[in-house]
Amino acid sequence: MGAVDDTIRVVTFGCRLNTSESEVMQKLASEAGLSETIVINTCAVTAEATRQARQTIRRMKRENPDARIVVTGCAAQTEPEMFAAMAEVDRVIGNDEKMKAAAWGEVRAALSRGPDFGLASSEKVAVNDIMAVREQALHLVDGLTGRSRAFVQVQNGCDHRCTFCIIPFGRGNSRSVPMGEVVEQVRKLVENGYREVVLTGVDITSYGQGLPGEPKLGALTKAILKHVPELERLRISSIDSVEADHDLLDVIAGEARFMPHLHLSLQAGDDMVLKRMKRRHLRADAIAFTTEVKRLRPDMVFGADIIAGFPTETEEMFARSLDIVGECDLTHLHVFPFSARPGTPAARMPQVARDVVKERARRLRERGETALRAHLDGMVGRGYRVLTETAGMGRTEHFTPVRLNAPIEPGVIVDLTVTGHDGREAIAA
Repeated sequence: MGAVDDTIRVVTFGCRLNTSESEVMQKLASEAGLSETIVINTCAVTAEATRQARQTIRRMKRENPDARIVVTGCAAQTEPEMFAAMAEVDRVIGNDEKMKAAAWGEVRAALSRGPDFGLASSEKVAVNDIMAVREQALHLVDGLTGRSRAFVQVQNGCDHRCTFCIIPFGRGNSRSVPMGEVVEQVRKLVENGYREVVLTGVDITSYGQGLPGEPKLGALTKAILKHVPELERLRISSIDSVEADHDLLDVIAGEARFMPHLHLSLQAGDDMVLKRMKRRHLRADAIAFTTEVKRLRPDMVFGADIIAGFPTETEEMFARSLDIVGECDLTHLHVFPFSARPGTPAARMPQVARDVVKERARRLRERGETALRAHLDGMVGRGYRVLTETAGMGRTEHFTPVRLNAPIEPGVIVDLTVTGHDGREAIAA
């Protein structure tokens, strides 16, 4: 790929998958000949994420009045007309289109015709039916600008229909990248100097559906570690624990290069709430999984997504979500106050009062902060191999952030001893 035009700026919201895709888009837009363009890669997981994207679009246009603004991502896929109606927006393209070179060529051709003043908002939109997409191409990148770890998209979309989630309508149904292509991409990234690779997707534990032989995520991780022996650290993004396969557990138990950190898509700790969410696990399943993984890999650290204030959630139900933080030994908590997404079944359920939702989210965050502090307390005096992300910060094998007391070149792995913490990150000598 050629040099990237530094007048093309991509602003990313949401998940690691979006981060990976933004790198590809920057290159595609540059190769298409775009310049003086700001691309907003949106997230639709909450109403707040969409609000922030709209706010950013307005701010970017104020600060860069001559720039053209292209909006894409999950919120653009699910609500294209809303973004197209914004005067600041020149083009809206869908999640499938944004990863295609031809689509960026069409964007350049459209923008070259001059300002779109007077155009109907529908004329700004190029968004197809995401449910019609059946294959997932591997999008080759040399690395991620300014990042010390590389993200490789191995899967996209989701076949499940959790009652609160709009993402399948932004990403489509599940589809996977062939295993050999993933291995080759990881090899290329390692050759380019990356010490750590993260496998990303929307529903990564569904990896392999539709591929010949339907290989599971565990088989993919084994293939990467076997065929790219130079790779020092491998991670996977958020997983659905109930779909973790035996090969993945084998890798967790026996492969030191697989990092001891898993981020779990738990969402709640109460069985009735989980059923109303249409999740595929119950409380006991989550506890059994984390217990078994801890037995296989005693130093494993867990993160988790948990929603506070799901419709119909009582105080007693919420208490079980609070308790599961300890019962699953969770350390890195991502707390989401419930946000009703139009068109989802949960939006039609009896809602919890907004002030109660916020108060429960606050209590859940406090429980997470307590758990993180206990984890950090246990790190003091111990040595870790830290991958530096900036001159002053890195992360341990367990993905715990570490503040460095002296600048170190980004992208290297160093042996450091933790001397203290501030409640949010460790401090190392």
